[in-house]
Amino acid sequence: MSRGHAPPEPEREALAAAAAWACQFTPRVSLEPPQGMVAEVEGSLRFFGGFEPLKAKLQQGLTDLGFKAVFAFAPTARAALWRAAGGGGALEELPVAVTGLAPEALELLSGLGVRTLGELMRLPREGVALRFGQGLLRELDRARGDLPEPREFFVPPARFSARLELPAQVTQAESVLFAARRLLAGLEGLLAARHAGVRRFCLVLLHRDLPPTELKVGLATAGRGAEHFARLLREHLARTTLCAAVEAIRIEAGDFEVLSGESKNFFNDPHTGGEKWLRLVERLQARLGSSAVHGLRVHPDHRPERAWVCVFPGEGFLPKEEKQNEPRPLWLLEPPRRLGEGEFVLLAGPERIESGWWDGAEARRDYFIARTGERSLAWIYREREGGWFLHGIFA
Repeated sequence: MSRGHAPPEPEREALAAAAAWACQFTPRVSLEPPQGMVAEVEGSLRFFGGFEPLKAKLQQGLTDLGFKAVFAFAPTARAALWRAAGGGGALEELPVAVTGLAPEALELLSGLGVRTLGELMRLPREGVALRFGQGLLRELDRARGDLPEPREFFVPPARFSARLELPAQVTQAESVLFAARRLLAGLEGLLAARHAGVRRFCLVLLHRDLPPTELKVGLATAGRGAEHFARLLREHLARTTLCAAVEAIRIEAGDFEVLSGESKNFFNDPHTGGEKWLRLVERLQARLGSSAVHGLRVHPDHRPERAWVCVFPGEGFLPKEEKQNEPRPLWLLEPPRRLGEGEFVLLAGPERIESGWWDGAEARRDYFIARTGERSLAWIYREREGGWFLHGIFA
């Protein structure tokens, strides 16, 4: 259990962000507004190596999120909350103020010489109920485990959206990265809690009197690592010139994809380089732009220059049953180069292509495989009402 000290407003939003992050350790997390959170971790202790290693992970993670937290463990949720509020120690030794009683009730107990929960528990139950109500007795019974305490468990949201006010205006885009890391840590925690990843997220830079600046970061494959997100974001920020000072930032992500765990091999496999390759593609896209690094997918169009589309690297291949019967070169010239009558020797053909009359880019060509003057195997065509053109090179 932890009590985080969030900004006064909006406290509930900050508490929900911490709870979403904590759900990666256990699905049984519940809120105790305005600053408390309870997590049932007994079932997770063996996985994380016990109380102390788990506490260290929780402490470090909440610190990265910007929370100052006090932790306490107890057999019941109410006892854990009270121990955290009282700074730890045995339940009976905690001050009665942890119960949240009104100042008048606390003053009355002090006048009776009751300063700890142990002293309060030793008072006659009838008198406690008469003076302070049955609610206090129920809370005491729940803390000791004599009475169950049903709690509503927090459900991690299906989208991530978090905002952070900057302590001072920022005029250099790269300076935003330090603050963005805090929000990225929250995104990683939420994704881990939902066993999911994202292929893209958006950093929104908020200015005082101008529309926000949006930086959309794409990934070659779904991921969730905050450090990896930060590296990609750094590349985008390095290419960004701010139109005005930044006063706050927001990170948004949706379209979560189920992300299965990675199986480890007992022996190192030299052929498992796909993950590193995808990371390289993502960094190149972030630095050079997504239009500069992409994959290709075949598009159903007879015109060679329109028979493909750009896709994310690794997406989409031509099924075997759809392969072309006629040979096609891998290298197409854009635009095709005009040829003279004596610059080539025809080897095979023709293959007639007539298409595009419906979209204003009509093609009426006869294609041949030819040997050019440089001894290259080329793909050339003759327009039905025109000259010869070099359109592709085989070798």
